[in-house]
Amino acid sequence: MNIVALLVGLGPLLGWGLFPTVASKFGGKPVHQIIGTTLGTLIFACVFAVLTAQHFPTGMNLMFSLLSGAGWCFGQILTFKAFTLIGSSKAMPVTTAFQLLGASLWGVFALGNWPGLTNKIIGFTALFVILIGARMTVWSEKKLSQDSDKLKKAVVILLIGEIGYWLYSAAPQATDIGGKAAFLPQAMGMVIVAVIYGCFFLKKDNPFTQKVTWLQIISGFFFAFAALTYLISAQPDMNGLATGFVLSQTSVVLATLTGIYFLNQRKTSKEMVVTMIGLVLILVAATVTVFIR
Repeated sequence: MNIVALLVGLGPLLGWGLFPTVASKFGGKPVHQIIGTTLGTLIFACVFAVLTAQHFPTGMNLMFSLLSGAGWCFGQILTFKAFTLIGSSKAMPVTTAFQLLGASLWGVFALGNWPGLTNKIIGFTALFVILIGARMTVWSEKKLSQDSDKLKKAVVILLIGEIGYWLYSAAPQATDIGGKAAFLPQAMGMVIVAVIYGCFFLKKDNPFTQKVTWLQIISGFFFAFAALTYLISAQPDMNGLATGFVLSQTSVVLATLTGIYFLNQRKTSKEMVVTMIGLVLILVAATVTVFIR
């Protein structure tokens, strides 16, 4: 792996690692966060498309790309809602674990990954370890019923949101469109759903006129940077899909730690140790699921 490929591969570490913390730092409700984030992603995608003269897809390629972006927006809205319940430092490892589970199970049952009994045993064991790691990241020394109720609600919300994230990754696989070409229409799909969602709040508190919504555009730049560098990193002449995917998943560590230290989502010493062990388990198990494909 050359230094350029490594730097590109670590782009998602910075982008996706800082995105939830930046979005939470700017504040606002999930509706403000999702509108601003998707607009920022669209601006970034438009600039990239112009600079690289990307061919705009048509027909089924366009439809599935829009559907992919719409799925991500749905999942991210629910993730933002989970942030309000348990904070990004707890929500991110859980949603990352669910996304890994969803992608792996889709690969096994729809794409024929993990051929053979041995690979399936190793793979499903790794998925179980991912679940254990996610549970460790939300462990708390103090058992408060209120916190427990919030955690349960957040987990259900994130699990439902996984439907959207699954669609985000699975929809492009139904076509022969490349990731770079799909980037702009995906962003368009994100904005369409975000605007529709925002319209439900027009009478109460118009999110399109709130300053925080427009500040969240900066959050969108972080997400878009991560998504684009991942697409480039996954190319065969860079890091390849497997290595690129593993490098991108390191973002969960940065997202968790920045949430703890910059958003004051503090943990006790024991909770920090358990959280770090959980993150390591998620990353190791994620690596296993990729390289047994």
